[in-house]
Amino acid sequence: MSTALGNTALGKTALGRTALVNPAVLKSEVRLFRREPGSLFWILGFPTLLLVILGSIPAFRDADPDFGGLRPVDAYVPVSVLLGLTVGGLQAMPQTLTGYRERGILRRMSTTPVRPAALLSAQMLLYGGAALTSSLLALAVGRLAFDVRLPEQPFGYALALVLAVLAALALGAVISALSRTTKIAGAIGSAVFFPAMFCAGVWMPVQTMPDVLARVVGCTPFGAAAEALNQAAAGDWPGWGHLGVLVAWTVLLTAAASRWFRWE
Repeated sequence: MSTALGNTALGKTALGRTALVNPAVLKSEVRLFRREPGSLFWILGFPTLLLVILGSIPAFRDADPDFGGLRPVDAYVPVSVLLGLTVGGLQAMPQTLTGYRERGILRRMSTTPVRPAALLSAQMLLYGGAALTSSLLALAVGRLAFDVRLPEQPFGYALALVLAVLAALALGAVISALSRTTKIAGAIGSAVFFPAMFCAGVWMPVQTMPDVLARVVGCTPFGAAAEALNQAAAGDWPGWGHLGVLVAWTVLLTAAASRWFRWE
């Protein structure tokens, strides 16, 4: 992996020292990502596979009063949408970045015209793009396989989704900043991942949670994202409170990552 970076990312410096996103670095990272079948499956395949499994249960295709008259499969589409970005932001990206720092790749890049920040930007674009692709795939399969309605407020849905991706990437950057090794990054990522999945509604959709629990979960980035996506899917503009929670978390986590992140 480090050899590929040396032959491509470090050898092509068309954008120079000040480039924030270097096309050569991004191309190299995309190529390396395509060689990771585990990441491809868990980010792109698993969320849609989970939706297909749940949607194949007959009871999940019947309207349920506990879901506000919706079918359970309808409520699990936003959950599947959030699952891919959670995996990419909290587990895949931190281990990749920490591995680069652990092997000295970031330190070697700092001596070349390609700055380490270009690699960080490429990683965020890569995993952000993968998360959005996973979300679109879940929406498409939900519509085609189970007749789940597409979001009735598409602009609000897109805004909430982008903010959720930014929050996930910011949290992943904090995990990368706090982790000295890939093992630590994996451990911290897993410790954060399962509560994040609960807040996103994997085990219990937010709309079925008791009121007190739903309010607490709504103060977390993924709980707020789930609520905002549900509102947009139903045709309402996402609540400004939920969008504000996502913005606040993104700003705070980005500031923390900027303060704690080390290239070496």
